[in-house]
Amino acid sequence: MALESWLPIGYELPDGARCGRPRYTDFNWQIVETQGAGYALIAREDLFAKWAASGLADVGDFHRFMFGSEIYREVSCGPSQMLAPLSDCRSPVNKSEALAFATALRETRMIDADSQLQDAIYVEKFSRLLPTYGITSHTDDDTVLGYWLTGGARVSTKSFRRLQQMLTWLGTTHLYEIILTAGLDATDDPNAEAADDSRALDSDERGTTFLHQTDAHGGDLKRRATIDSGKPFSLPGRVELEAFFSEHIVDIVRHKERYQELGIGFPSATVLYGPPGCGKTFAVEQLVEFLGWPCFQIDASTVASPFIHETSRKVSEMFEKAMRSAPSVLVIDEMEAFLADRETGAGSHHRVEEVAEFLRRIPEAAKNEVLIIAMTNRVEMIDPAIMRRGRFDHVIAVSYPDETEVAALLTKLLANLPKDRTVDPVPLAQKLAGRPLSDVAFVVREGARLSARAGASRLGQESLLAALESAPSRTELGSGRRIGFV
Repeated sequence: MALESWLPIGYELPDGARCGRPRYTDFNWQIVETQGAGYALIAREDLFAKWAASGLADVGDFHRFMFGSEIYREVSCGPSQMLAPLSDCRSPVNKSEALAFATALRETRMIDADSQLQDAIYVEKFSRLLPTYGITSHTDDDTVLGYWLTGGARVSTKSFRRLQQMLTWLGTTHLYEIILTAGLDATDDPNAEAADDSRALDSDERGTTFLHQTDAHGGDLKRRATIDSGKPFSLPGRVELEAFFSEHIVDIVRHKERYQELGIGFPSATVLYGPPGCGKTFAVEQLVEFLGWPCFQIDASTVASPFIHETSRKVSEMFEKAMRSAPSVLVIDEMEAFLADRETGAGSHHRVEEVAEFLRRIPEAAKNEVLIIAMTNRVEMIDPAIMRRGRFDHVIAVSYPDETEVAALLTKLLANLPKDRTVDPVPLAQKLAGRPLSDVAFVVREGARLSARAGASRLGQESLLAALESAPSRTELGSGRRIGFV
């Protein structure tokens, strides 16, 4: 849908720039294209007043003008200067861009230590992150920096190993420097990285080099900090799946020696199946973040190929990468695309070859400390040989959440949001029971947007109910289906 421009195309701004099409827009600000491939930030007077009062913007930095009855402030930037909301910023293409953003984050915090920055506008020209003061849950600066560096992944710089896995082109020492430049702590020692940081890794090497730091006894400090810390694994809205992950994965990893004495090795491979939107992907993401291990994914976009033997080769390479980076997680998404029943006739000789490659690799990967989790919406299509115990020991049915599970997720999502006393998750949970978890998150996010749009500083029940009304169910499944174990 085209964005509505506040100003006519070709309108000349006070600094001489001419307005083009809007690129980003919100209630109090808009970023438009300008002639010469540049951009201009246009803000309503009340938003600019907040920036000026906090010291983040000087009166002389922005040009004041009127259009109709509205008073605006504007500043334009050239094509080489980034101007975008953090939610839509591209990831940096080189170290200089990363350092520029880190410097802007530090300079902003030296002036304004309290405002939330996850929805800020990055103005490279001023080396500032200008908050938009929306009603959103608080995000720490380490996650803001990780989000920007990765181009949209919610990874904290405190998860140094995982962040470095995603930014191998940058190099450990350079990444460490960027984090320190932002005024944040980098808890891991970059000198422990054995890889050569003087070169950028090519695409085939990405995801295979990680920071590995050991203590005096040879133990992995990163694993000790995440797995052996004693912190329980939490999965809001999925109580039984949380219990399964805690018992069959987290506890085995935490107490490895105790389990080995009784003949129990690394956690077995697991299949999660259920309808779209039931929370399979969310659950796996939460587990991966909790473990802090490198994560690799096999799906159609990463391994599918029309060429003979090419898919099998790519599958094999992905398993090899995961084993070289062990302990790690290998996620097989939409597994029916690769592992459909060979007897159905839907495939060909090449499908048989792909299934055979998985059959060979799955037990090998488990022995090399690769946690395999597969997901599917069509479990009945999977080849029986794949589903046998010894390959996937656990096959878990995940259905849409019931009222209790929805209430738990709502409580979690609302916990860090500024809200008034009218907010009550119970009636919301009653109406959202049996619907995808994504609907629950949407209602909270849309409710916050409606509150901010109305000029409120706190989220209210009226806005949440309005958001719920605007989001009718897209599924006819009831709330009676619950998570189960097969």
